[in-house]
Amino acid sequence: MARRCELTGVGPMVGHSVSHSNIKTKRRFLPSLKTVKVASEALGQTFSLRISNAALRTLDFKGGLDAYIVKARDEQLSPTAQRIKRQVRAKLAEDAAA
Repeated sequence: MARRCELTGVGPMVGHSVSHSNIKTKRRFLPSLKTVKVASEALGQTFSLRISNAALRTLDFKGGLDAYIVKARDEQLSPTAQRIKRQVRAKLAEDAAA
């Protein structure tokens, strides 16, 4: 399982651990990922996604999964999130036409 956020695409970064004597050793900075169930109001379903804590806060700020995922770029989203985005867009278009 990749250590990558399904909504924002945030993944591991590399850097240095710097000791007191200024010796630099390579290390990885891993994103803080949580598996959460997120509800889609348009679809009336919940989805289990592995997202970062920052993305969870962004979902809360933007007003839920539907509002965030419709405006998100496809390059950032995982294949699962892209499928959810297509379903939400189709449902919103269907509701607008009716």
